[in-house]
Amino acid sequence: MSSSSAGKRVGIVIAVIVVIGLAVLVWAAIRPGPMAFANDKTVALADYSGHPTGVPADFTDTDQLARGKYLTEAADCQACHTTEGGAPFAGGRPFETQFGTMYSPNITPDIATGIGSWNDADLLKALHEGTGKGSLRLYPAFPYAAYTYLTDDDVLAIKSYLFSLPPVRNIPPKNALKFPFNQRILMRFWAAMYDPNRRFQPHPNRSPQWNRGAYLVEALGHCGDCHTPRTPLQSLDNRHKFGGGESEGWRAYNLSSDESSGIGSWSEADLAHYLSTGHSMDRGSAFGPMAEAVHLSFAKMTPSDINAIVEYVRSVPAVNSPDLPAPKAEPASADPSQGIAMDQNARGREFFAGACAGCHGWTGANSLVTHSTLVGTRAVNDPTATNVALAVLRGASALPPSNDIAVMPAFGAAYSDNDIAAVSNYVTARFGVKGSTITPEEVHKLREMR
Repeated sequence: MSSSSAGKRVGIVIAVIVVIGLAVLVWAAIRPGPMAFANDKTVALADYSGHPTGVPADFTDTDQLARGKYLTEAADCQACHTTEGGAPFAGGRPFETQFGTMYSPNITPDIATGIGSWNDADLLKALHEGTGKGSLRLYPAFPYAAYTYLTDDDVLAIKSYLFSLPPVRNIPPKNALKFPFNQRILMRFWAAMYDPNRRFQPHPNRSPQWNRGAYLVEALGHCGDCHTPRTPLQSLDNRHKFGGGESEGWRAYNLSSDESSGIGSWSEADLAHYLSTGHSMDRGSAFGPMAEAVHLSFAKMTPSDINAIVEYVRSVPAVNSPDLPAPKAEPASADPSQGIAMDQNARGREFFAGACAGCHGWTGANSLVTHSTLVGTRAVNDPTATNVALAVLRGASALPPSNDIAVMPAFGAAYSDNDIAAVSNYVTARFGVKGSTITPEEVHKLREMR
């Protein structure tokens, strides 16, 4: 074979490899939108007879600031823009990622360190296009790819409320991102691929309540940012919509209609009560970022909005999470010696007996402290035990107490990584389908993550 023929073949092989590589890149870059699963036509908001945006009909306060406050709470702004022990909305909360640590900005109306100098156009551009004042490109940890669906009126109502708050002078720490992710210019290309820069468009073939739920979930609540897995380029992988994700180290579990690993077996009442209170007797209690979302957002919504969210979320097609078994629905034995051999995890049992059994009981269900139930809880049936270990480490005592939402002391300061691993593995083995094998080293990584 001549050298020219060999060269042509090599060139063809290289060309095929390049084409395949480009095809893979395009496949990774182009993903369906968050509402593409509905697979039906949309119309401009002005051509729709319903009212899916703004505040709900059963929100009767006509004061403009009250309406802006409602929308700000629905968008869950306070959670991300408030650091532990800090003033609300003054920023500084750290978010640790694989690319480094980012800190939320101050969004109080302080002119020097907040957004007090921003005009209407500045905020609209930030929420719709991911560009801050002075053309500063924003990182998608700020969910502008979801907020882009917000109407101008709703964004400006949120602005009115934020500007009614007392200004707080606070300069959050600078982001500590690795190269090249610390180059904000890259966000121009990310936004071009993944921010549709389009306002919400209703689906006329769906019910008004479904459309309201879609607006709450996809635009204001940006639920997919936690509960949808991400592509290698950090966009939402809506081919596996609501199939589960991660938030600040916690697992954000499957919200699709899958019967075993999602919420397909939940009743409407289960889901509505969980969103409103952070607890369901048959499903467990919210911890971590989800508990914050309940306290600061869902618990403050009207019944009609909760019902709209339920209708919309339950319509999302099933996506299976193969590592998540259907939760064990039966309580454990009331006899501590039953269920797990005494010598199988002696340290875990000892920890549970001394620090946990008083609230959770040996069966995993306590009729006097209903929000402490472990029966049917997804986290307890997660073989990684990630959320169980985080709950033991961090507790839930920093949030305001209520009769429904879980309140639990943090044990991280008093117990070692070995102790936390032991009790986490004991809890999943006693109350879950399959016992976990989380290691002290894995617990230490969770302890260090804030």
